[in-house]
Amino acid sequence: MSYLDHIKACNNANFSRYARFHIGNAPLGAVRSDFASALIGLGSDFIRDENGEYGFAPHVQTVAQRNESLHQATATLCDKGIIRHLHGEKFDVRTALSEEPLCQLDRFAMPYFGCRSWGVHMNGYVRKRDGIHMWIAKRSQDKPTYPGMLDNMVAGGQPAGLGFLENMIKECGEEADIPPSLARTLQAVGTVSYLYETKEGLKPDVMVNYDLELPKDFEPRCADGEVERFDLLPLGEVAEIVRNGFDFKFNSALVVIDFLIRHGHLTADNEPDYGDLVTGLHRDIRV
Repeated sequence: MSYLDHIKACNNANFSRYARFHIGNAPLGAVRSDFASALIGLGSDFIRDENGEYGFAPHVQTVAQRNESLHQATATLCDKGIIRHLHGEKFDVRTALSEEPLCQLDRFAMPYFGCRSWGVHMNGYVRKRDGIHMWIAKRSQDKPTYPGMLDNMVAGGQPAGLGFLENMIKECGEEADIPPSLARTLQAVGTVSYLYETKEGLKPDVMVNYDLELPKDFEPRCADGEVERFDLLPLGEVAEIVRNGFDFKFNSALVVIDFLIRHGHLTADNEPDYGDLVTGLHRDIRV
C-alpha cells in the first residue's frame, strides 16, 4: 500500500446518496433518505422542500428553537434505535469558522445530519541526536470508538464554548498529563480536512493541528483512561507503520502524514505521490 491509500480511505463518501440539509439558504449538511424520513416523521419541526432538500420548518427560527428541536429529535431517534447512541457533548454547527453558530448538535449525531465537525490533534515529538522521535498513543481497548488503534499523542473533538487552543491545552492535561505551562508552547501548524462516510452518515471534518516539542526527559501519563500507553518511536518507524498498514485511527494517519511532509521526511524527491498527498490533505468538504 502507500500513504495515498490513507487519503483515499478518508475520502470515501458517495454524495449521490444524500440530500442537503440547510437552514434558510445556508447548506449545513446532508442526510440519507432513511434518516430523513425518520426525521420528518417526528412532527412539524422539520420539512422537505420542493427541491427535495431538508431543513427546519419556518416556525423554527432562533438558535434556541433549533437547539430544542434537535435535542428532542435526537433523543427520540436514539430511543427508537435510529441513532445508535448520543455522547452528551454539544458541537457548534456553522457554515464557516468565521460565522456564528446556527445551532448545536450532539457530537455523535453530527454524521447523521452530515454536519461539519472540528477537532484538535497534537503531534508530540522529541529531538534526539539521531533525529525526531514521535510520541504515539495506543487507544484503550475499552474505548467505544476505534479501540486499540494507534493515535496522535493527544486529540479531541471541538466542543461548543471553547477556543481551539484552549481545548487543545485542556486535552493535553486530560489525556497525557501535560502541564499547562508546557502545553502553552504548542505551535499551531494548520488543518487537515476530509469527507468520510460511515454507516451513520457523512463526516465532512476539519482537524486543527498542533506540534509540541517536548523535553527529552518528559514522560506522558495516561491520565483519563482513554489511552492504554504511549510509545516514543523514531520518525522513520512511525512513517513505515503508516505507509504499510491501517494501524492508526483513520484520520490520525492523515495528521502524521502532514507532520512527515512539514518536517521534510516526505519530499517531492523521495515520495512519488507527494503532490497528491499535499492536495489530498486539504479536501474541499462543502456538501
